[in-house]
Amino acid sequence: MSEESVMKNKVKDLYKILCQTEWNATVVGVLVGFFSVMIMAWWRPWGAVGAIRNWGDWIMYGVTNLVGSEAGIFAYYAEAPKGIFSGTGSVIGIGFVVGAFISACLGKDFAFRIPPYREMVKAVLAGIFMGVGATLAGGCNVGGMYNAIGNLAANGFTMWIGLVAGVLLGLKLLYLEMEYISWGDGGSGTIGVPNALQNILALVAIALLVWGAYAYAGNEDSDYMASLSGILVIAAALGYVMQRGRWCMVQGFREPHMTGDCTLAKSVAISILIVAIGAAVLKYSVPVRAEGEAILAPINYVRGTFGWGSVVGGFIFGLGAMLAGGCGSGTLWRVGEGQVKLIMVVPFFAISNSIMTAWFKDNDFEADGVLGSYVYLPDVMGYGPTLFMIAAIMVVWYLVVTWNEDTNKLIVPM
Repeated sequence: MSEESVMKNKVKDLYKILCQTEWNATVVGVLVGFFSVMIMAWWRPWGAVGAIRNWGDWIMYGVTNLVGSEAGIFAYYAEAPKGIFSGTGSVIGIGFVVGAFISACLGKDFAFRIPPYREMVKAVLAGIFMGVGATLAGGCNVGGMYNAIGNLAANGFTMWIGLVAGVLLGLKLLYLEMEYISWGDGGSGTIGVPNALQNILALVAIALLVWGAYAYAGNEDSDYMASLSGILVIAAALGYVMQRGRWCMVQGFREPHMTGDCTLAKSVAISILIVAIGAAVLKYSVPVRAEGEAILAPINYVRGTFGWGSVVGGFIFGLGAMLAGGCGSGTLWRVGEGQVKLIMVVPFFAISNSIMTAWFKDNDFEADGVLGSYVYLPDVMGYGPTLFMIAAIMVVWYLVVTWNEDTNKLIVPM
């Protein structure tokens, strides 16, 4: 075999590994943790609900202008929301979906998958539950739990409790549905996209991503807009990695109780620990900028929901995620690969979260302590003990799900 043939085969093998093979869950968890710390260091922690809420704000702003009323809840939408291409949350969401889309097309995974009629109804309910739950908890599974714990906030642990309870109820309801409900099984189908076209779409998406990053970076009038270039690229990397590994946090909570598989659960535990270590480095008072300001303010992703708000919100969100078949981040990367059910979830998630957030802000529920309290763990016990506690909890979680994988003691019976 000639040297050129050997090199050609090596290139094909590398393409297969990077673009077609499903990635190892542990590797993906480490990469998600790494990119989470990177985007924190660049600007701010990432999340899914910030983008979805911004899109919901624009929908409601459009409705407000259409009906011509600024009374009641419409008063919140009298002024235009942050721009879809200028708000950090929305840019993160766009980058995330584009990254997942590129991954899906390069891996020949993109197709419009139309769900059965019953799943369409569940998509509507799921979106509403997820929107309401994310408002109560101060974020979806990313901002309210994953990045909350990673950012050393106590409310992340209470949302975790609610999430697990909501997932368990959702699993039980799924079993009941399978046993007793037969309506709405029809209507499913798949609209495939030719492989050659997927290659073209991937190249177009990559070109748009590069153009967008350079357009932001070249903005000389606003440092804010220029810095969105990094936000866009890192978010796209997160979307690519999660789609490539089919990495969904809610599955990490569901599978140990459904099949006993703890692969994703262990991956999420490792990922959270990486983010916590990175956040502690960035938030600690020693590293400062030249002007004397902390690199990342300790209050970032600490919400006033340490109490019933995050527990109940996590429960409602977890139930909604089970109905949807994906968490906040899982919803977005599945949108990127063309799953129609999750595309349907997004507008209902967006509108319900937008309206609930508007109501909560109008009444200052979080600021007044109605949902719970703001607890930044290093303020209570210091950075070292906080990291030790998070590491200990992740180790216990790792051991419990691994034990369950061998014993099946925690599986919910059908």
